[in-house]
Amino acid sequence: MAQVGTRTARSRVPRGRVPGLGGWGRDQGGRSTWQRGWILALLAVATACLLAFHREVPDSVGNLGSLLETFLPWVGLAVPALLVLALVRRSATALLALLIPTLVWANLFGALLTDKSGGGYDFTVVQHNVWAYNTDTSGTVKVLEAANPDVISLVEVTAAQMKQYESALAAKYPYHAVEGTVGLWSKYQLTGTRPVDIKIGWTRALRTTVQTPNGAVAVYVAHLPSVRVTSAAGFTANQRDVSAQALGQALVVEPLSKVILLGDLNGTMNDRSLAPVTSQMRSAQGSAGSGFGFSYPAQFPMTRIDQIMTRGVKPTDAWTLPATGSDHLPIGAHIQL
Repeated sequence: MAQVGTRTARSRVPRGRVPGLGGWGRDQGGRSTWQRGWILALLAVATACLLAFHREVPDSVGNLGSLLETFLPWVGLAVPALLVLALVRRSATALLALLIPTLVWANLFGALLTDKSGGGYDFTVVQHNVWAYNTDTSGTVKVLEAANPDVISLVEVTAAQMKQYESALAAKYPYHAVEGTVGLWSKYQLTGTRPVDIKIGWTRALRTTVQTPNGAVAVYVAHLPSVRVTSAAGFTANQRDVSAQALGQALVVEPLSKVILLGDLNGTMNDRSLAPVTSQMRSAQGSAGSGFGFSYPAQFPMTRIDQIMTRGVKPTDAWTLPATGSDHLPIGAHIQL
């Protein structure tokens, strides 16, 4: 009777499955852990290719390349999703393939996860898209002034809001320059202020010189045209791209060696269409921040379209400020002049 019982127990182990491997042996179709999950493995490789070769995705159809690059870090979410499926499928092949997109993502964005802040600074800047529908002017000013910046850059300011901000900021920032819907408030004297033509038919950019104790600094404030995603036109970024070229040309001919660009560029540092600007400047967040520094939308930030960029000066820290009544988060940076 004991021998019969032993045969019965052994007969319950599926053919080809190794006891103790928890289902990682052969499945009911006889396929081993290396023979199944090939579709998942191919999806993992495709994810890696999308990350590594994102610049090969064409912009000719609905600006798909720029749209991908705007949200490029989020492509990495495919990895944990595929990981769960690979574990459910018990596929060693898929698990091994997932190392490829993991390494590619880490190569592209791993450095952003480290804290690069540190070092002395003698200049602090804050940039904010205050939003045309923001009714909490006093609360917004309180958040911005809490960072104790030397200059505050505001964009998307309506005519009615402009008067309110001029009044609220006057005590701590006696110097200010306004062109159209953008403005700069400063603790130091401003000279040589002029609008910058970014080819949109009205003024949304300016250039001024801040006379700091450490010398003259050219500061640009810009709000590039908004972008939308529509079913008919795709990523509507063409007007923004034209403005980026115009802004880039203005930066090319800037005579001062110390330059700071503040604004809402409606694009990320990864977006190829902003190359006329990003090829000349470095991101404060990328070189001195910690994390991605996503600034939009304020309720659940998914991308960084608000930028602080520099040339000829050194960012030593960069961060996002608390939310205001705007749909963007304010951003700030410490800079060594």
